[in-house]
Amino acid sequence: MKITISVLKADVGSIGGHIKPSQALLNEIKNFVASQAKNLLIDYYISSTGDDIAILCTHTRGTGDAKIHQLAWEAFQAGTEVARKTGLYGAGQDLLKDAFSGNVKGLGPAVAEMEIEERENEPFIFFAADKTDPGAYNLPFYLAFADPMYCSGLILSPKMSQGFKFRIIDVGYTEKNKIIELKAPEDLYDIAVLLRDTERYVIESIYSRSTGNQAVAISTQRLHNIAGKYTGKDDPVAIVRVQGEFPATGEVLAPFSIGHYVAGFMRGSHIGPLMPCKLNATISYFDGPPVVTAAAFSMKEGKLSEPADVFDHPYWEAIRMQVAQKATEIRRQGFCGPSMLPFSELEYGGVVEKLNQLEKRFILSD
Repeated sequence: MKITISVLKADVGSIGGHIKPSQALLNEIKNFVASQAKNLLIDYYISSTGDDIAILCTHTRGTGDAKIHQLAWEAFQAGTEVARKTGLYGAGQDLLKDAFSGNVKGLGPAVAEMEIEERENEPFIFFAADKTDPGAYNLPFYLAFADPMYCSGLILSPKMSQGFKFRIIDVGYTEKNKIIELKAPEDLYDIAVLLRDTERYVIESIYSRSTGNQAVAISTQRLHNIAGKYTGKDDPVAIVRVQGEFPATGEVLAPFSIGHYVAGFMRGSHIGPLMPCKLNATISYFDGPPVVTAAAFSMKEGKLSEPADVFDHPYWEAIRMQVAQKATEIRRQGFCGPSMLPFSELEYGGVVEKLNQLEKRFILSD
């Protein structure tokens, strides 16, 4: 049975700055989706990560469906009205256009979707990150799908021995989608060359080479490419199918123990470690640290099980302590050097304006 899994996410308002959405805002979006779901959706799950709200839903309408996207757009608009009426910060922040045009891509909300032929047992993980950008998934998914040091299934499972195909998008090219397809393991070094530049090249999707089935879908839109100015970090979502011909759940999760450094943090202009957090985590220290949550589901004929919070385990408490220490250490360096994003990636305009003013005061000396 063909099922489409769609995730649509947006920041439309938050309590006390960039902390978390209010319960009233969440309830408005949940109630709106519930009122419209009957003839469109098989099932759905709504959650928050930091100040972002995500609508995960299943249906049979395929990817990019106008009615599914319109449902999410109108739900986020309804939430925005609550945010405005109650004085929440950043009301409607991720709704960058005034009107829906058939698809929310290019309008602000993050979107990750895949249409699949449902297996007899269909487990998958829904990832959501806040205070970072789509490149945050480059390293963990590279390790989970291409490195036997993290994914032993690559050498133990005959179903995975052929490896995986990576579709990588150049997010710096804004006129159209500019994508390259590379195969692991033979293109491993080429994949690494691209994925090291997390601000330019981003994994868009991953496919099994033995079956051709899609394993991963990631939201890849960058908000400053849409708005032309800083409106918030992109806060990417991802869908990852697991088990069988794909890596096991634990193999996908293992690379997140690194707490690798990503772009984001305060004002979207710094570098910080990605912290694996429990579902519905909030934001705190220095508008961060960058966080990722993960809900594992089983699915049958599009109906979802209850979510399993895969980062809610004693092991990850120890990892969070390590990541917190990494975050504190890099923040002690303040604005200097690699603790802040390079000039080309700074999201706020103040530095650019100041440099332009100072440039006029430079003189040429012998």
